[in-house]
Amino acid sequence: MYVLSGETEADGPEVEALFDTCFAPGREALSSYRLRDHVPPVGDLCLVARDDLNIVAGAVRFWPVLVGGVEALLLGPIAVHPTRQGEGLGALLMEAGLHGAAEAGWVRVLLVGDAPYYERFGFRHLPAVEMPPPTNPARVLGHGDWEGIAGPVTRWGH
Repeated sequence: MYVLSGETEADGPEVEALFDTCFAPGREALSSYRLRDHVPPVGDLCLVARDDLNIVAGAVRFWPVLVGGVEALLLGPIAVHPTRQGEGLGALLMEAGLHGAAEAGWVRVLLVGDAPYYERFGFRHLPAVEMPPPTNPARVLGHGDWEGIAGPVTRWGH
């Protein structure tokens, strides 16, 4: 049994430890992190999943970005602790996050990931969207209304 709640400042160290556990060293050197520099996440959409012992088992964050000058959300990181994978927790976080984004009025969500996994949540390849290098263009995926949206992904406010 998991309880989903909005991430708080107090959750930060545990969530960062989870991301460190789940991702390769140097994850913060990825181009997606440059889009997050000096930009706060959309706090109402960042979720933490805690188990019955109140331990962080999973988390997801969302960040505002611009795509060709149009507002979008960048989903990520999303992670589930290795001892909790295969229990559907990632899907629970994804669906809750996408639902929250839609409820908050965000009409498009972007992520960098494996299409075969994320297609089940409604993501599709966005060939006209350009993530900063060295992102593999085949891994740029979008959810929502991307009709007519093209161009580079840039940091919010720039």
